[in-house]
Amino acid sequence: MNITIKSKEEIEKLRQAGKIVALCHKEIKQIIKPGIATIEIDDLVEKVIKENGATPSFKNYQGFPAATCISVNEEVVHGFPSDYVLQEGDIISVDIGANYKGYHGDSAWTYPVGKINEKKEMLLEKTKEALFNGLNKVRQGIRLSDVSYAIQEVADANNLGIVRELAGHGVGKEIHEDPIILNYGQPNRGPELKAGMVLAIEPMLNLGTHRIKFHDDGWTVTTCDKKPSAHFEHTILVTEDGYEILTSL
Repeated sequence: MNITIKSKEEIEKLRQAGKIVALCHKEIKQIIKPGIATIEIDDLVEKVIKENGATPSFKNYQGFPAATCISVNEEVVHGFPSDYVLQEGDIISVDIGANYKGYHGDSAWTYPVGKINEKKEMLLEKTKEALFNGLNKVRQGIRLSDVSYAIQEVADANNLGIVRELAGHGVGKEIHEDPIILNYGQPNRGPELKAGMVLAIEPMLNLGTHRIKFHDDGWTVTTCDKKPSAHFEHTILVTEDGYEILTSL
């Protein structure tokens, strides 16, 4: 496993990439409502990324066709933007990557469309809580699986299914670098975190079973029981006494 420590110059570019991703989320939050087609969200994100001197990290990545991964309801990740028109009560996960001068920012957020039911509200609230429970463990000297375990604690306490086949990752010159960051596991295992590491932490939790299905398009992933799934992700910089979120304003 090769977990790189980023230089000051690299961190500055990663900060800028992260800010661009955060700007995209700020913009799309304003337009997500019933009646919007998911392709309109993708068009807006691509426009914001390009206006800020970056390119979409995901577009043409291993053949992926769009600037964003947009996953609705039971879609876990890697859904294609399309002519699908959002309905009142949907939830929508938007995963965005921006490449700024060769360095990437990566963040996903799950949004309610209009008024959602209590179960979906709980799913969003607890998946976000799991993200921050994991992040709050991060600092130099801890073991990577302490983050995984902290995410699992929140999921288990709320009977949410933890997606096992997909995970967080390092971020830098590549959108996906070492290490792989599971959303479950025993504490005090794996590599020791060091200041200067840049990581994407991203719990994906389901309202029902943890089991998922990979579709024939080679990308879309859904829950096996068709119950909804939520996805929250920040790219962070490990510091000596904690962490800095790179994908926020």
